[in-house]
Parts: sequence; C-alpha cells; structure tokens
Amino acid sequence: MSEAELILGIVVVTALAFDFTNGFHDTANVVATSISTRAMSPRIAVGFAAVLNFAGAFISLEVAATIAEDVVDPIAITTTVIFAGLVGAIAWNLITWYFGLPSSSSHALIGGVVGSTFVAAGADAVFGDGILGKVLIPALVAPVLAFVVGGFAIVVCYRILGRQRPGPVTRGFRFGQVISGGLLALGHGTNDAQKTMGVIALALVANGNLSAGADPPTWVIVSAASAIALGTYSGGWRIIRTMGTKIIKMDPAQGFSAQGAGAAVILTSSHFGFPLSTTQVIAGGVMGAGAGKRLSAVRWGVAGNIVTAWLLTLPAAAAIGGVTYLFTDLFPGAVGPLVVTAVGLALVALAFARRIRQGTPVPAT
Repeated sequence: MSEAELILGIVVVTALAFDFTNGFHDTANVVATSISTRAMSPRIAVGFAAVLNFAGAFISLEVAATIAEDVVDPIAITTTVIFAGLVGAIAWNLITWYFGLPSSSSHALIGGVVGSTFVAAGADAVFGDGILGKVLIPALVAPVLAFVVGGFAIVVCYRILGRQRPGPVTRGFRFGQVISGGLLALGHGTNDAQKTMGVIALALVANGNLSAGADPPTWVIVSAASAIALGTYSGGWRIIRTMGTKIIKMDPAQGFSAQGAGAAVILTSSHFGFPLSTTQVIAGGVMGAGAGKRLSAVRWGVAGNIVTAWLLTLPAAAAIGGVTYLFTDLFPGAVGPLVVTAVGLALVALAFARRIRQGTPVPAT
C-alpha cells in the first residue's frame, strides 16, 4: 500500500467516524419529541429512526454535490486537509455532546473543512459565495421557517380538536408522531448522510480516484448510510433530554407539529441541495410548537444556550480544523494523520477514565 492510499484510508475511516458521531449526536433531532410524549419507547424510536436514516441516504445526492463542489475548491486541497477538517468536526461534536448541547453536526463538518482548507491553501480555495448561499442563508431561514410552520400547525390543531375528548385525540396525535417522526428520520438521513458522502468524494478527487463533479461511488453511499444509521441506533441520550424536555413541556400535538414542520423543511431543502442543520430546524419547530400554545411555554434560557452553541459551531470547528492541519503538517506523509488519530483517541480515553475515577457516570450513548 502506497503512502497516498494509506492517508486516503485514514480519511475514509475518519469520515465514517464523523458520520457515526453525527448519528448519535443528532439522534435527538429525530426521536426526542416522540420519546418525550410517549408516542414510542426509546429503543423502538431509535431503531425506527436508524432504519429510515439509512433509507433516506439513498433518496438524492444534491447535498453531497454541494459539499464536494460548492464549499471549497476540490482541486486545491489534499487528503490531509480533509482529514484535519474531519477532526475539527468530530472534536466539536464530542464537546457539545459531552455537555448535552444540540449543536449542528453539519456546520461542524463544513466549518472544520473550511478552516483546514483556509490554513492550507488560502482564502482563494474557499468559495465564499457557496458558503453564503448554500450554508449561511439557509441556516438563518430554515429554523425561522420551522418555527413559523410549527407554531401555525399547533394553533390549527388546537382550534380543530381543542374541544374533543382528550383520550382519542392524544392517541391520534401519538400515531401521527410515528408518521411525522418517520418523515423526519428520512429527511435527516437524506441531508446528513450526504455530507459525509461529499467529504469522502472530495478525498477521492484529491487522491485522483474520482473526477471532480462525479457522483460518489456506490460503496461510499452505502458506507455513509450504514455509519449514520449505526450512530443513530446508539442514541445520544443527553441531547435527547435537552431537546425533548428542557425546551418545552411537550404534549403529543406539539410533538406532531414540531416533527411535521421539521420534516417538511428538511426534505424540501435536501431537494435543492442545501446542507441544513437538522438540529436547528427541529429545535425551531419545537420552539414554534411551544410558542404557538403560549410564549411562556418555551424555556427561552435553554433556547438561548442552544443558539449560542449554533453561533460558535462554524468558527470553533474551523479553528480546530485549522490547528489540526498545522500540527499534522509538521510530520511527513501519513505520520501526521496517524499521530493525530493516536493523540485524539488517547485524549478521549483519558477524559472518560477521569470521569470514572471521580465516580461520575459516563454519558450514555
């Protein structure tokens, strides 16, 4: 095996590791509302979401094309640059998961790759127009749209069914949550798994295995779909608690409205190739469903913490990606990625060992 192939292999494994962390980090987006209203049990909910995440990855490749072509110049970067960007994304995912903050895995990935590319190849290799039009503007519009749709949906639900007997209405909305939750999981797989496909495609282009603009190979699609599905099934329980119970005290009608709003926005955006933050979208839907009942129903302090994490995600992941590239570039060839991988695994192991020694339960996944 040549050195170039070894680095490519490390990048592919790291990308799939990111995809796994994306799955367990963003599980809350898909299942928290269904679990908190008891529409589904936790294990059934994550299993259901994992299957539909896998299926959703095969619906379209528009988002993968955006990541591979519209954010950074695929000709100007190397596999080492992509590796450093992935490390930035994984690090931010683990930090926010550790503290139970539902931040954006999508923006962590884009930020990490942009940061490492900027440090390695300069500003000309970063497509500012693509980031603005395909990332930043949708990031602002999508959660607001989900908030409005979620709020409108809950008002309509209460107006139509508010005077009906609570028992049948609650059962009906819980059944509706199974459907809307399924659509949300399908949309999550469609949007999020494609980001990993796009990054692996970038690595293949950089290594000369794929021409610029070509669709990802079948093995890339299947492996990315499998990694996000496995991550989803492992569950990110700390973030599930934040999304499902700490923003609003949710009833089945609100859960149905939030999930439906999120699914509609995500599936529409995926069709147009916008790499959305599914975290932002479903959180916007949850807040809208709460505010539609009454503004005081939303715990705005928790919502503010989530928004802060969103604002920090792109620059924080970019900074980690850039610093990782500088460190990796100190070593020749494949040595840099191997050293960074070993250091990263050691730091994670030390963090968990320290928590165990202190008698603090390790966050469940």
